[in-house]
Amino acid sequence: MKSSLMMFAAQEAEHAEAAGAAVNPYVLGAITLAVFIFLLLVTYAFRNVHTRH
Repeated sequence: MKSSLMMFAAQEAEHAEAAGAAVNPYVLGAITLAVFIFLLLVTYAFRNVHTRH
């Protein structure tokens, strides 16, 4: 007798196989890298704000 958690996990595995990968891992990595570079540039833009006051 399977527990409800095991049945849920089996259903999720079947659903994941049917849906396939929504986004290529390399594309996801490139998007993540672009976001971090953008945050780096925003941080760099405010590097001397404390000396203006």
